[in-house]
Amino acid sequence: MRELLPQIDQWTTAEKPFAIVRVIQTWGSSPRPVGSAMLVSPDMEIAGSVSGGCVEGAVVKAALPILESGESQRLAFGVAHEDAWAVGLSCGGKMQVFAERFLAYNEDEKEQAVWQELQSRLHQNKGCVLITALQDGPARHTLILPDGSSLGYDVADSVKEAGMQSYRERRHQVFEQENEAWFVQVFARKSQLLIIGAAHITTELVRLGNLYDFETVVTDPRGVFSEKTQFPVAPDAIFTEYPAEILPKYDLDAYTFAVILSHDPKIDDNALEILLRSEVAYIGALGSKKTHAKRINRLTRAGFTEEELTRIHAPIGVSINAKRPKEIALSIMAQIIEVQNSFR
Repeated sequence: MRELLPQIDQWTTAEKPFAIVRVIQTWGSSPRPVGSAMLVSPDMEIAGSVSGGCVEGAVVKAALPILESGESQRLAFGVAHEDAWAVGLSCGGKMQVFAERFLAYNEDEKEQAVWQELQSRLHQNKGCVLITALQDGPARHTLILPDGSSLGYDVADSVKEAGMQSYRERRHQVFEQENEAWFVQVFARKSQLLIIGAAHITTELVRLGNLYDFETVVTDPRGVFSEKTQFPVAPDAIFTEYPAEILPKYDLDAYTFAVILSHDPKIDDNALEILLRSEVAYIGALGSKKTHAKRINRLTRAGFTEEELTRIHAPIGVSINAKRPKEIALSIMAQIIEVQNSFR
């Protein structure tokens, strides 16, 4: 839904009511992933897609009366003999969608609170989880924030925990319990790429981080590197402090990827001692097998367990026989994306 925010802003500013239809479950070769959304106006204007064109006509037909009545509805599409071509899912897939009037147009005080906070967080690149009760009839939403607090309609602790788990795992899901069901949709903040050490590889990695929509942060206490290195694409932030002074200022969570490039054990270990006991999704460290073995010995003596130390990707990057800085940066980014996509 985040990619539809410009259209949502335009229509809500114009006070133009619309319905939203979201993919909540898929089976087989469904053309669009869970979380995909489509907006439908009373004039049958469409933004977004739930199937890449396969069932949009049927979805629009179902959405129009929902827009008029305000009654939400769960809909299913799939292959059922002669119906297969009628709905367009002849590839063999099945999907469920949930159609509702967009919550900005619900006058309920709790629904309005959810919308105002959701809108604000989407614009400020802050994460949250939207929980939608999958019931036919009036809509009910709850917004879960990364700190575990919530607003909107009350839900059981088990539903909140499902929301927090989805946020950590970066995946949407349908959660069912005692004949009730909720759609848990994650709105993740922009991932951050924390780079320890400024050098040629760093400049290329920042370039790739920008290309793949990461917030890039570089720190290197060696002023000659952090202040003199030329970045063709500037990082979002650059510091001259030790990692221990900078890292605690950032959310070291499942949306954070850390790369150690300084080649200096004092700086590398200073970062690793924080990162290894955090919830960051990825830790990669530059260096040969021999260099890494020495690193492991130092950290073991510092009290880190074998399980903690196996989190370090070293030698860093996907094996592509990289030689030049831009090739090494490419191998690192490939490994980061591999880890990032393993959650989706």
